[in-house]
Amino acid sequence: MAIRAVLWDIDDTIFDYSGADRVGMRKHLETEGLPEGYASTQQALDAWKAVTDVQWARFAAGEIDFPGQRRERVRAFLGRWLSDGEADSWFGRHAAHYEAAWQLFPDTVPVLDRLAGSFRHAVLSNSSIHNQDRKLRALGVRDRFEAVVCAVELGVSKPEAAAFHAACRALALHPHEVAYVGNEPDIDAGGAVAAGLTGIWLDREGLGGRPELVRITGLDELPGLLAGDTRFGAPDTFR
Repeated sequence: MAIRAVLWDIDDTIFDYSGADRVGMRKHLETEGLPEGYASTQQALDAWKAVTDVQWARFAAGEIDFPGQRRERVRAFLGRWLSDGEADSWFGRHAAHYEAAWQLFPDTVPVLDRLAGSFRHAVLSNSSIHNQDRKLRALGVRDRFEAVVCAVELGVSKPEAAAFHAACRALALHPHEVAYVGNEPDIDAGGAVAAGLTGIWLDREGLGGRPELVRITGLDELPGLLAGDTRFGAPDTFR
């Protein structure tokens, strides 16, 4: 059966999360000052990314809740204990700079426009509905998606099949009728395939090395792929 809907990841897929986070943290450090223990802003930015990856993985594994992963990021980054209120305050000041840097990738809206008449669209994110709905509205694209399904409210996150299946139920479609597009090869594309969807890895950095996955390097390749253009290694199910 043909693909009837596209299910989207948000961060680093349609929205430049990494870019906004890095710009926001740089501006935050300009205001707050470089924390003790860091020799340069670059070292601090690299450390912030590393602690973010660690704490986000703990959240995805169910070891910590969403506010908790933020607080632990701050504590690990600063290398000292803070109360929940102190950590929330520090993160909130960073978030103001981060949100000021929000922007979609340049190929997002053109591709959503091209696909609008042919496919239904929804979101599945490992974040919270509060954050992602607000983000999509601020970026001006919330009305492009029939549903926004998030791990915090579901109680299960990608790559678990239950997360993908919940998003398919929100569309009232079977998994084989849905394609999932995301920037993580295992969490997004691999998880989608294991759940019975068509997984598409958006490899913006051109990393490659995963021949078992359907891969694109930019969203501009997606319409052709969904139309069955085999230049991108599209399987027969796209035809």
